[in-house]
Parts: sequence; structure tokens; C-alpha cells
Amino acid sequence: MPTVIALTRYGPPEVLRPLRIETPRPGPGQVLVRVRAAGVNPVDCKLRRGDFAGTHPADFPRRLGNEFAGTVIALGPDVPADGVVVGTDVVGSATAQAYAEVLVADAAGLVVKPPSVPWEVAGGLPAAGQTAHTALSQLGVGPGDVLLIHAAAGGVGTVATQLARDLGARVIGTASEGNHDYLRGLGATPTTYGPGLLDRVRALAPDGVDVVLDLVGGEAVTTSLALVQDRHRIGTTVDRRAVEEHGVRRVGGRSLPALRELVGLAATGRLTVPVRTFPLHEVVAAHRMVENGHVRGKVVLTL
Repeated sequence: MPTVIALTRYGPPEVLRPLRIETPRPGPGQVLVRVRAAGVNPVDCKLRRGDFAGTHPADFPRRLGNEFAGTVIALGPDVPADGVVVGTDVVGSATAQAYAEVLVADAAGLVVKPPSVPWEVAGGLPAAGQTAHTALSQLGVGPGDVLLIHAAAGGVGTVATQLARDLGARVIGTASEGNHDYLRGLGATPTTYGPGLLDRVRALAPDGVDVVLDLVGGEAVTTSLALVQDRHRIGTTVDRRAVEEHGVRRVGGRSLPALRELVGLAATGRLTVPVRTFPLHEVVAAHRMVENGHVRGKVVLTL
């Protein structure tokens, strides 16, 4: 019987527990995947804490994990003959089930993992990568734009910085001082967050900021409103209140073409994502690291 990670109540990381389940059977158009790596994201910590319990209460036991990489080990009926086969290494998105030894996924939503992409990188790419890619597209980032990314050293910020540079934009990224050299290595101009950010950004971009990608919320959005006139070019992935009160855009989402492009960029070395790995049984430590913030790149569970 395979193991999955689940919680039976809301709480701190210690509520995460291994559970044994019957091996699921793939249905029509689905495949069974042996998971090799699964990304840990801030939303997983929010779900575990019960941050959304008021509007979306959980049915316990609740599983977590929205991205994975693994190997196809069984096919359900009606999987296209020209699609994945048993033994294919794949990358994909899930909905609260990727912290697991096996999972069922729609065959049509998977991307083949090239051998040159390490498992841990592949497993941490779908959520952050697709969010970054779709956000930049929604905000219309292009050549000559000055883009401010709040929390540029995290998973989404790391990918967004590299994609934006490829698009011809100049990137200013906020991060702790310990991550400034890292951001410079990605081609961004770093600055610290916190009090005085508005003046620091204006000094770095005297001709103005064209676009903002907010991955923090709160004060970061307030600062952005003072920098960018067109609020449709201020996008947030986290601050729903700012969307409602200030008319900024909620950005991000999944896109299979975007995932294919991201995997291809990773395979050729044009996209890099630093990864900190934890074995599946150390999921508590992984959640602590993500919850404490200041993660460079991604935290990924390996199996």
C-alpha cells in the first residue's frame, strides 16, 4: 500500500502525517504515476493552517501538493496511443495530492520530462513556473519595460525574473540582502524590501516603473500603486483585498503550453531554479522552511 502525506486537523507542520492508501486505479484518459519529486508551496502551508477554512473548509484527512514529477507505471482506458506509455518520465500539475508515492493524473495534462532536467527541478517547476509565465503574459511584459518583482528570490520570482529578462524587460527585484548577489546573477537589479522601498525603487528607476508583479501583498501593493499609473499592469498572486479595493489584477494560473515551454527552457539550461530537497518523510521540516520565508528558489520533497 502506497504512502501519502495528509492532515487530519488544521495546525502547525507537525499535523502532517503519513497515511497508507489503496493503490488508486487510473480512469479513462488517466495514468498512474510513481512520484519522484513534489514541490512545496506557500499555499500548502496556508491550507494546512486552515487559512481558507472560512470559505473552503476541508474534508479530513486532507492531502496536499499541487506539482510533481514522476514515472508513468500504469495506463487507464482510452489513453491515446501516441501519448505517454508505461515508463515515460513526466511533469505535471495536481490538486492537493502530490505529496504521495503514487497519484492519478490526466494523461493529456502531462509534459514529458527530458533526461537533462533533474527530478527535483522538474518536481518544483509546474506551480511556480506556470504562475510566473501566465502572470507575465497577463501583464503584457515586453521589451523595454521596467518590471518590479516583489519577493524576486522565491520560486515564482526566480522564474519570472529569468522569463522577463528573456522578453527584453529590465527587472528590479526585492529580496533580503543575502539574496542580492543571487538576483544579480539572474540579471535583476536587487533592492531590499521594507521602509523606504518607494524611494529606493525611484532611485533605481528614475524614468519610472511600467509593471509590477507582487508575490507578497500588503505594503508591497501600496508601494506599487505609487509607482505605476495603470493599475491593470500591477498584478498580484496573493492579495485578494488589493484586487477588490484598488483594482489591481489577480494574475497567475495554469497553462499546459507554458509548462511545455518551461520544461524545454530548463532542459537547455536557459531556465535555472535552485532547489532545497527533503525526503517525503521530512515533510514537517520542509513546511517549516517554506513557512519561515526567505527561501531561494523552491523546496521540493523527493521520493
